[in-house]
Order: sequence, then structure tokens, then C-alpha cells
Amino acid sequence: MTQPVYTIMCVDDEREVLTAVEKDLEVFADHGFTVEPCSSVTEARSVLEAMEPGQLALIFCDHLMPGVRGVDFLIELAQNPATSRSKKVLLTGQAGQKETIQAINLAHIDQYIPKPWSGEGLRSTAKTLLTDYIIAVDENPERFGPVLDFGKIMEAIHERNL
Repeated sequence: MTQPVYTIMCVDDEREVLTAVEKDLEVFADHGFTVEPCSSVTEARSVLEAMEPGQLALIFCDHLMPGVRGVDFLIELAQNPATSRSKKVLLTGQAGQKETIQAINLAHIDQYIPKPWSGEGLRSTAKTLLTDYIIAVDENPERFGPVLDFGKIMEAIHERNL
């Protein structure tokens, strides 16, 4: 049986942002994760349609984009059983207080990262959120030890076996 590959998605209408996020997260690409850049919510929806339920582990999403606002898309993901457990990050410099409150209360975002961000901060956030996701959904989370929080993974395995 093949082991599932998980997806880290970034949705932003600025190509430079997608390229930078991809570069910042490339460390995860060699360890069971696919980094999927999407330049619109429409493209992200198309990519999601091809995924298995639970495959989307983490999404970084801008707020102000043509068509659908990022917060609205994150709310949509939170309400969809196939993506409700996915970790969600609002990565934006444009969300106001009202939108941020909506993101927290309705989309259940796990993190808010303002633009510009630091590569190390983005990787650290990804590592923390992916560790939590993998512990919750994967039967063999120890295989992600080289790139995630191995100590936290082993602690979770120990607790499962009690």
C-alpha cells in the first residue's frame, strides 16, 4: 500500500508571492509533501477536486484577490468535510479587522501571517501546523520525523499506545 502524500497549498494572485512561498517551503517537498501554488481560488478549487479527502494538510491563502476573497474561501474549506481538518493560514497584508475576525470565527484559521513574512517564520509555522495535522490523520507519523517535530510525533505515538 502506498503512503499518502499530503499537499501544502498557497493561494495568491501575485506570482512573486507564490514563488517566494514555494522556495520557503521547498524543504517539505522532499519529505512526503507536495507544494501546490495556485494563482486564484478558481484554480485552487480545481486542484482540490483532484485530491483525495484529507490530502490537503495546510493552506496559505491571501485575502484580497480577484473574484473570491481569501477569507470566504477559507470559510468554504472549513465547512467542507474533505478539508475541514486542514490547517489554514491567512497570509496577507490587506485583511482588515472585520475580515480577520471572520477568518478566526468562521474559517477557524490556525495562524495569521502578515506580509511581508520571514522565510524562517513561515517554515516554523508550517512545521508546527503540519506536525499537528500529521499526528491527527496519519497512521505512521514517524515517517515525517526528518522534517517535522519528531519529539512531538513520538510523544503522540507513545500516548496512542497507552
